[in-house]
Amino acid sequence: MAQVHAEVVLTSDRVIRRLNLRDRRQNKPTNVLTYPPVKPGLSGTILLAFGTVRREGILMNKKFFHHFAHLVVHGALHLRGFDHDRAGAARRMEMIETRLLHRLGIPDPWKRI
Repeated sequence: MAQVHAEVVLTSDRVIRRLNLRDRRQNKPTNVLTYPPVKPGLSGTILLAFGTVRREGILMNKKFFHHFAHLVVHGALHLRGFDHDRAGAARRMEMIETRLLHRLGIPDPWKRI
């Protein structure tokens, strides 16, 4: 898989909520938003909502770093053009995330404890 160049920004739920409303018309915070590069050759941006990521990790009984890394990988895949809007595409994306995280020594994020 080719390299993805991205800035990873940890921000507040408030900022993510505002951007999610502006760009996706959803008035709620989300864990990750991804923005492609504005010009070829530049980095994309992966924004992570710290509070949401922390709360989700606690609710799912996952280490913060594991959940954080999963969402960075998830965002990077979005920058590569992957999406999860259909069942088949979602399953493919989940399998790639699991494989990449395994290489980092992080357990399967889709496995329920």
